[in-house]
Amino acid sequence: MKKIYCLSIIFISTFSFGQGENNIWLLGYSTGTDQYTSSQKATIDFINGTPSIIPNVRKMKFSGTQGNISDKNGNLLMSSNGIWIANANGDTMLNGSDLNPGLFADNHPYGSTIPNGNIFLPFPGDSNKYALIHQIGNYQLNLACGELFYSIIDMSLDSGLGGVMIKNQIALQDTFCWGLGACKHANGRDWWIVTIKENSNKLYLTLLTPNGITNVSSQTFPSLISDLGNVSQPVFSNDGNKFAFTTSHWVGGSSPWNLQLNYFDFDRCTGNLSNYTALDLSDGNMGVGTAFSKNSEFLYVATTQHVFQINTISPIMTFDTVATYDGFLSATSPTIFGLLYLAEDNKIYITSGNYGVDLHIINNPDSAGIACDVQQHVLHVPCYHDWTVPAHPNSFLGSEPGSLCDSLTTGISKNLHDFNLSIAPNPSNGNFSLNYLLPQNKTGVFEIYDMDGRKVYSQILSQWSTIGLITLLNLTTGFYQCVIKSENFWSSKKLVIVE
Repeated sequence: MKKIYCLSIIFISTFSFGQGENNIWLLGYSTGTDQYTSSQKATIDFINGTPSIIPNVRKMKFSGTQGNISDKNGNLLMSSNGIWIANANGDTMLNGSDLNPGLFADNHPYGSTIPNGNIFLPFPGDSNKYALIHQIGNYQLNLACGELFYSIIDMSLDSGLGGVMIKNQIALQDTFCWGLGACKHANGRDWWIVTIKENSNKLYLTLLTPNGITNVSSQTFPSLISDLGNVSQPVFSNDGNKFAFTTSHWVGGSSPWNLQLNYFDFDRCTGNLSNYTALDLSDGNMGVGTAFSKNSEFLYVATTQHVFQINTISPIMTFDTVATYDGFLSATSPTIFGLLYLAEDNKIYITSGNYGVDLHIINNPDSAGIACDVQQHVLHVPCYHDWTVPAHPNSFLGSEPGSLCDSLTTGISKNLHDFNLSIAPNPSNGNFSLNYLLPQNKTGVFEIYDMDGRKVYSQILSQWSTIGLITLLNLTTGFYQCVIKSENFWSSKKLVIVE
């Protein structure tokens, strides 16, 4: 018998599916040797919930930097390797050449080498436009990045294939580490963008709004958070409430690298990073990849030889070693651990080696310890991948219902009201009763949001009733938030769906 305790809806659901926008992973870098020719590439598509590997021939090569975005149906719209922008046909987009000006780009015609150096974002308030946030190395700055650039793409140009209407605009200038992070604002429309100042205790936040790049600010911390060019994969958690990256410091000797995890809590409303935690992960090797699990509880960090799991909800932050490189060779290259990528099937994929053709997979990243199940070199692709993963922020992260920043999606002021909201026990079929008390002669609405801020259920509440019958079907286990709204008032309660 299944019951509700403390507003926990308890039933079993196994429904899962892929989504558009973030469903595509483009691979392909060639040394011009062996059977992996310069024209052979591959696409991994997660739109059906499982990876579909599609060999193809494509002009664009990738060498560390990869941005791409699809439409909501999963059709690829555009991609970039940090040197140029390709349209859906794989050709140079209208005005899409000469991205990231400078000698570094000139010397890397096959693609920029900066992981997370390109991020495509839907432009706030305009469904026809996209922003590409990008950076490039600078030889005069010891390969650090000197600018944060942005370019704007209008998909209504060139018969729907898109064109670059604004290119290489400077949003920020300083000396930046490689890699960008992006997260949806709590209003569900705008985007926070984070860049890290090199060899410092400082990082920058900018906001992408319908007016472009605005609200440039910076934060400093008591100790160094970055080193000379050795920061890896800055990433936000799937729920947008956490931010992390690693810093590698060269010390030489038999154990040449020190590795530090930099972890922060993030306020999507204010852009404030707080509760900074530094964790020593030194194993003598350089840190290369970071990724959060789908449920945002676990953070994974890879050096070339180990994969670590950090429990971010533990009172004392500690780590477990969940994988050690097994010595396997892929196309004569060691399948050491590289960059990490949380894909649309909720698994984390790990690249292997500079010229590898096999990928590692963390099958159950939401599970603690070795139950996360790291399987080495189990996914073979028909081309070299050169440690390249797409930078895909969570496009489906919606507004925070009930927060002071949620004015865009609710259209009401934020006045708390109790509504006498309660939920009665439900049978195992997922039906339950909602009890409430609306303001006199006023209608209301009851909504349920998943952990990504997506609305998964909505029902109008009659002004003459105090009971609503709710049917929840095909919801996965996890945290949800129910919100009741009427006039200028609202109230919210947490729901936890468990097996």
